[in-house]
Amino acid sequence: MTNGRVKVGIIGSQFQAGIHAASLQIMPHEAEVVAIASPTPGNAAALAKRFRIPRVFTDYREMLRERDIEMVTIAAPNSLHAKMTRDIAAAGKHIVCEKPLAMTIAEGEAMIAAAKRHGVLLMYGEELFFTPKYLKAKEMADAGAFGKVYLIKQSEKHFGPHSAWFWDVNRSGGGALMDLGCHGIAFCYWFLGRSPIKSVYCQMGTHVHGEKTKAEDDSLCILEFANGAVGLVENSWARRGGMDDRIEVFGEAGCSYANLHMGNSLPTYSENGYGYAVEKAPTTKGWTYPVFEELWNYGTPQELTHFAHCVRGKETPQATGEDGLVVLRAIYAGYASAGEGRKIALPYQPPPEVKNPIDLWLNGAARQQTAPH
Repeated sequence: MTNGRVKVGIIGSQFQAGIHAASLQIMPHEAEVVAIASPTPGNAAALAKRFRIPRVFTDYREMLRERDIEMVTIAAPNSLHAKMTRDIAAAGKHIVCEKPLAMTIAEGEAMIAAAKRHGVLLMYGEELFFTPKYLKAKEMADAGAFGKVYLIKQSEKHFGPHSAWFWDVNRSGGGALMDLGCHGIAFCYWFLGRSPIKSVYCQMGTHVHGEKTKAEDDSLCILEFANGAVGLVENSWARRGGMDDRIEVFGEAGCSYANLHMGNSLPTYSENGYGYAVEKAPTTKGWTYPVFEELWNYGTPQELTHFAHCVRGKETPQATGEDGLVVLRAIYAGYASAGEGRKIALPYQPPPEVKNPIDLWLNGAARQQTAPH
């Protein structure tokens, strides 16, 4: 077994790449970022300077030739996940792929197969499995605190993504459900011990951002699980005021509530404003709620440290490509549900002509509008 810190390369140079770099510096004893790759030279160089990353590449394939790199994190648009994963696996390096796993189910299956074929780990970037508050809630549930859990809620809302590619459905595959719902679906599935998802019912709409995207900016999703529990996942790109992330757990013997930011913030009033409050907060004038140790409370440093331990063989991955594929299948069913106006049973197989998950909603909604009444 190789000793020392795991050498990491990052693909990407924008918001999520910065989170990866910062998180690995928060817990530097297990891994270190030695290279970054991005086709935008200025962005890559700036991020490298900010985090003292020694090597910069404009082509990630050149970075993959660096023999000392053992693990590569993908913080790139959804449409690139599959090809990058296959290339990283072929280079013999372990993979951390940010959510969602891929654009299509076929891509996700090919990614998992490529990792197995080349003998590397494909680890899925779902930090809610590591978020301290949410982890505590699961520990209590597993200890019997709530008796039989019958309802889980997860909500993540803000006013929209940082990068332009999210708004382009041909690069993202979908809107708020694809971007944020993957967290909530994964969380409910994980919290309930990976009980199979039996059905998905979803409603969605574009209420605020119709001038810039065809994607939904608000989504409600109901999941039925084989163990009898229900998951309610609420997501929005239309919620003003910055990030809001919370869970609720209900069981026959108790309940629990966790708000990711409000329990870790400093209620603050400022006439002048100040630097940074919380992710996606548009202003710091008036009443705001700046948070501290934000990345730690999200769970990303713990997640990436766990993945580094997996590379060393010290731990078994808690978030895998297979988890990402379960989530992707549910997302497809969610878009189909919204498009057809009905509950969709799993397993669900989308029509072969469907290019992006969101097409199931867009095309279905169009058919409903043109159908005779």
